[in-house]
Order: sequence, then structure tokens, then C-alpha cells
Amino acid sequence: MEPIISFRELKKTYIMGDTRVNALQSVSLNIYKNEYVALMGPSGSGKSTLMNVLGCLDTPSDGAYFLNNINVSSMTDAELAEVRNKEIGFVFQTFNLLPRLSALENVALPLVYAGINKSTRLEKARAMLEAVGLGDRMDHNPNELSGGQRQRVAIARALVNDPSIILADEPTGNLDSVTSYEIMVLFEQIHKAGNTIILVTHEPDIADHAHRIVRMRDGLIERDYKNENITTAEALGTGSK
Repeated sequence: MEPIISFRELKKTYIMGDTRVNALQSVSLNIYKNEYVALMGPSGSGKSTLMNVLGCLDTPSDGAYFLNNINVSSMTDAELAEVRNKEIGFVFQTFNLLPRLSALENVALPLVYAGINKSTRLEKARAMLEAVGLGDRMDHNPNELSGGQRQRVAIARALVNDPSIILADEPTGNLDSVTSYEIMVLFEQIHKAGNTIILVTHEPDIADHAHRIVRMRDGLIERDYKNENITTAEALGTGSK
């Protein structure tokens, strides 16, 4: 089976005045379709840099990054933007919703950039909001929604373009514990539907929902292992919604 993501001896160096910072030293990693991977590490470990490269928000200094067998390592900014919109669904800690747009309009936004006609994009956006349990909140603006509801809107937006991967950066960082678990149950359902999820987190209890854990330290992969004690909805006593 071909990996959906392949890093080959990836390096990223930042020049800060007279100082060279080797954020990624030599990272090689394969991720396959329908994997659920947690990327962990302390501050300065390189996980945020790796996430930025993975999300086509930054390019490596050396090495190669293949996404669906396409080398995206040396693409232009315009080419990277196209790949981001088509292949990657982002879920951020701060939700990154546009405050003056309704939930429906926020979810439909990636389809605007993809050139999808209005009736089709609104139909797809409605279906995604229904899927995340927000069918009755479509016309609400972000400030009329709870933190958990806003994150559900962000997840619906991430899914609307049928991306190759869902990249979630600390998706429960601004949520209370009960709402965090509700969001993780939703990710579990998304994974069961066949999606590939990469979860960036520093919280072990959140990482425990993933099936594979990659730990970073000092710009290198310290450990890469199968999670033998996966936290599931059943273990939390939470049924599917």
C-alpha cells in the first residue's frame, strides 16, 4: 500500500540573526489512508514545524514531502495554496471562523475557493452541518454559538471539500473537558467513516484517542508506536449522536 503522506529525510532550518535553528533535523515518516495519528512533543520539539510543513503552510529546507504521490516540497506559494484547499482539512484550536459569516457560510467557504457553484456548495455545507449535529444552528454567527459548537462548525468546514487528510492542531485546547470529549467522539466517528486524521496535541488524554502516536523531541522522531490502549466513545460512556 502506498502511503498518503511520505516524509523523506525532512529538514527545516531557520536563520535568526547569527543563529541557525534546526527545527527539523532529519524526519522520515509514512502515514497511510484511514490512519488516526497523534503527533506529540514538548515545546521546541519540532511538532509545530512538522505540522506546518505537513499542512503545506511551510516548505522544508531539505528532504522531500510527498502527498498522494505528488512532491509538494518545492511548490510555489500559489501551488501550495491549491493543494491545501483540495487535499487538507484544517481544524484549529482557535476555530478560525469568520465572525460576520453564518455557520453555513463559514462551512461553504472552501468550496468558494474551489470554484463550486453556490447551490452545490450550500447543499454540501448543509449536509456537513447536519452530520456534525448542527442542523438547527446553520444561520447562527460564531458569537451565537458555544465553543463546542464553533469547533463543530470548524470540523464541518474541514470535511466539506472531501480532503485527503484532516489536520487538527490542538482542537480541544480552548474547550472544557466535557466538550473536549464530545469533540473527540466526533473525530472517532469521522475516522470510522474512512478519513485520515492527524492530531497535533500536547495532552496525553487527547492523544489516547489516536491509533498511532508519534513523539518528537529536538527536531527528531523519538518514538513512533501503535496505541494499545485507545480511548473510545464506549470507554467514555458516550454514545454516538
